[in-house]
Amino acid sequence: MTAGKTIVGSWAKALRWAGVMGAAAVLAACGGGGGGSAAANGTLRVALTDAPSCGYDHVFVTVEKVRVHQSGSAGDSEGGWSEVAVSPARRIDLLDLTNGVLEELGTTQLAAGHYSQIRLVLASNTGTGTSSVANAVQPTGGALIPLNTPSGQQSGLKLQAHFDVAEGQTTDILLDFDACKSIVKAGNSGNKYNLKPVLSVVPRVNTGIQGFVTTTLSLSSTTIAAQQDGVTIRSTAPDTTGKFSIPFLSTGTYTLVVMSDGRANAVVTGVPVGTSTTVVSGTSTAIVPPVSSMADVTGTVTLTSVSGGGTTTAPLTDATVRALQTLTGGPTIELGNQAVDGDLGTYRFRLPVAAPVKAAFVTGSPLSFTTDSAVAGKYTMRAQAPGRAAQDKPADITSGSVNVDFNYGP
Repeated sequence: MTAGKTIVGSWAKALRWAGVMGAAAVLAACGGGGGGSAAANGTLRVALTDAPSCGYDHVFVTVEKVRVHQSGSAGDSEGGWSEVAVSPARRIDLLDLTNGVLEELGTTQLAAGHYSQIRLVLASNTGTGTSSVANAVQPTGGALIPLNTPSGQQSGLKLQAHFDVAEGQTTDILLDFDACKSIVKAGNSGNKYNLKPVLSVVPRVNTGIQGFVTTTLSLSSTTIAAQQDGVTIRSTAPDTTGKFSIPFLSTGTYTLVVMSDGRANAVVTGVPVGTSTTVVSGTSTAIVPPVSSMADVTGTVTLTSVSGGGTTTAPLTDATVRALQTLTGGPTIELGNQAVDGDLGTYRFRLPVAAPVKAAFVTGSPLSFTTDSAVAGKYTMRAQAPGRAAQDKPADITSGSVNVDFNYGP
């Protein structure tokens, strides 16, 4: 494991911070949170984590600093910012940060109080060669390709956050960088990818869900997601032993969804998370989704507009599409969520034809799965775009791959 990374889980050893404190350069920006007396300050500690990324061998981002402000609407040139400076800038492979692995970014002293905005500042792609490109992606089996990054990245990727820093105490937060949703292919050339960052700020709590899936799965294509109301809260990929950990979950009840290429979906309902980690399966009771053929759901999201008495249809490139499946008696589960192609407005999902299996979680009892034959191969595709109503369309792949298009317009 590389320096600065920490495995988090109930089996992990206590975190050691001395090395992180010494390695991270810490400063308060002019007018920042360090302006009060030492007694009125608290400490903010920041780490980076990631959900599994689909279809990539590496996703590199280079972090220069993290900025925080008490106002959620503060501009980048306003006073009141404080910073965690990462010096020298650190090039991080996001795909190393799954299954509870963290990249420690550092700490800073802040005035005690409530904070509402965080900005993650990335370096620019100015060098040449695969090792010097700050931000890059490597599709599975392909070459490393520079990422086109947002024009506003010099002021930081803006995140709304709500956390309190208490006097004399340390507040731990995680920046959860969802690489799968953040990398957007653009065009048919295969050499253009945009970084459209999807990040969230989550508390660093010692709670979560653990378990095992069978190692007979294609582990590199396997994702385990903790969901609520058909929305993925956090997800991970298993290690080579089939072990998975989804940490940092808030107290509540979750649906666990196991997805893997060549397998039906396996769903565990009613998984509770309280003040510790919930174990759903062990090595002898590993989850084994049934074998399934796969089929594609593809399509394009377009926008039709009226101009000069005629109509024009063009790709709606800021849209996203979700693949959903509603089980008999519930719940609805999410099998994927992706931005459409940045040039073409197209999308593609590879989904199982066979029926999903479902088990209810019971503490202390092995999972008992039953087959939900009524919904085999039946999905709902949901298109969404900023400022526009969501559109749902059915997708039935029981007879093979299908095309489902969406159009917004008059």
